[in-house]
Amino acid sequence: MSEEKEKTKKGRLKSVIQLMIFLGIGVFFIWLSLRGMTEKEYAEIKNVILGINNPRSWFFIVLSMIIGCIAHYVRALRNITLIEPLGYTVRKSMTFFSVMICYLGNLGLPRAGEVLRCVFLQRYEKVPFQKSLGTIVAERAFDLLCWIFLLIIVIVLNTALLSQIIVNDQSGQTLGVWMQEKAYSMLHNYLMYIAVVLFALAIFVIYKTRDKWGKIPFFVKIKNFFVGIWQGLISIKDVKHPWLFVLYTVLMWFLYFLGTYMCFFAFDFLIDLGPAPAFTVLILSTIAYMVAQGGLGAYPWMVAQVLLLYGVSKEAGLAAGWVGWLGQTMMIIVVGIISLIIASFMKAKTTPVEQ
Repeated sequence: MSEEKEKTKKGRLKSVIQLMIFLGIGVFFIWLSLRGMTEKEYAEIKNVILGINNPRSWFFIVLSMIIGCIAHYVRALRNITLIEPLGYTVRKSMTFFSVMICYLGNLGLPRAGEVLRCVFLQRYEKVPFQKSLGTIVAERAFDLLCWIFLLIIVIVLNTALLSQIIVNDQSGQTLGVWMQEKAYSMLHNYLMYIAVVLFALAIFVIYKTRDKWGKIPFFVKIKNFFVGIWQGLISIKDVKHPWLFVLYTVLMWFLYFLGTYMCFFAFDFLIDLGPAPAFTVLILSTIAYMVAQGGLGAYPWMVAQVLLLYGVSKEAGLAAGWVGWLGQTMMIIVVGIISLIIASFMKAKTTPVEQ
């Protein structure tokens, strides 16, 4: 009994530490965004935010929130296509509720939402925890690949803009020239080749001594993590309707883009930028949710940095980023709580419904 209490205590401590780290990252980005600002710049941010207090701006902000919610529903439909091959039939409504509860949980604790989502499906749809967790791993792995592909598109679309960024104010050196010089110096640096050889040698030694490494808990966790991703990826091959899975994925990303683009129409200084900047904001700002709890602080900062490429001031970009972040966060909180309330009145399945 004491051992169980000790494990529970350690688990809670670990969760608190994770929460503090992710919140700390968010606070750091808030500080990074606001440091060195003058009263005039603070006033500009305030004026931009107050400037959306009109029917047109509110219409597009609310529309962006609705589109974001629809995108999450499509995610739920895609998840069903992964659950079906496991032999279970789940309700669309409960699957959607599980997705929204997942996002709601992730606002509170890092990765707590994924656990809640699996517990929810086990409680109401009788899908075993480990099986629903496997579908989530598949989702995350596939989404990561999609994001990398879209990131490459963003880089290609913005090559000219990125190459014009000044990285050295004194010499006027641009990012494009700097990258060319770095690439040239790396190709002619013998230390890089030594590092490659040493890395290959290390991989070879680890492979030959893998039985010993496999007994160390830390390395076992790393191995299981990558094995889990691989198993999740290959589980997609069992999807009964693969084209439907692809269609849901394309539609989901399109809706994410559309929601971001609609938010642009809430601001006078973003209306004329076009869809390409909105697409760039979507893909690059996704990094913010990877590094900070719920994107706190990091999302507005990332949006401001991206919009700088298109001639938008840092202050205006920060204001737009905060409005966009608050809109999506409020949508998750409201819809997540409503999902919890509605689910509490719905009956759970007594036995799993297998196909």
